[in-house]
Amino acid sequence: MNDSNGNQDSDDMRRDGRVVTFVRNRIVLPLFVLAILALGLFIGGFIVFSDRVTMMEPPDLTEPADGIVVLTGGYSRIEGALDLLKNKRGKRLFISGVHASANRAELQRVTGGDAELFDCCVDLDRSALDTIGNAEESVKWANANNYKRVIVVTNNYHIPRTMVELTHASQDIEFIPYPIINTNLRDGDWISRGLIVRVLFVEYVKYLGAVLRSNLPDSLSDATASLLHRFKG
Repeated sequence: MNDSNGNQDSDDMRRDGRVVTFVRNRIVLPLFVLAILALGLFIGGFIVFSDRVTMMEPPDLTEPADGIVVLTGGYSRIEGALDLLKNKRGKRLFISGVHASANRAELQRVTGGDAELFDCCVDLDRSALDTIGNAEESVKWANANNYKRVIVVTNNYHIPRTMVELTHASQDIEFIPYPIINTNLRDGDWISRGLIVRVLFVEYVKYLGAVLRSNLPDSLSDATASLLHRFKG
């Protein structure tokens, strides 16, 4: 009886050892390798993303567009867009995401825009709460004006996500990214600036989320956008 029990225990231990070895070699190890590869791709993607946005330059706009869209998030964006409008790079300017408490006269005053130009050729959007909303409202405005070529003004780090959302909202309009550059980081020293790295990292994660959402089926993508709108609101 004792020998029988001993043999049974030994068989059980060998069987348990084989199970542990199988789990380690066929499940744990491959998952660990995949995790390392995913982390490497994530970090590599972040470096490529950061280099790309810090090396951006405003495009050559010798050929005017139909309209200009600027996404709120800093007065320098609006000032840059107003300069484009003043120089007749577009017929009208759409400022998307204006705070409900900001009136037209105040916005014109703080941005230093020409009052006459502001009154005749600037449209304000107060409904957009995020970049998804900016894209939706900008496309509505462009379609209402029958614009097919639109300059998009926002900060350089915000350009990739903005373009993903705009092209997801409409593939019938040509969007021309116009980056606003507040800090010159073309020498590549962004990696040594903690605050800049944090801003770029947060935007990179949001950009990946936008890319993922834009590739979902329409019904699921719309549901995700609706959820984000409610969360923002």
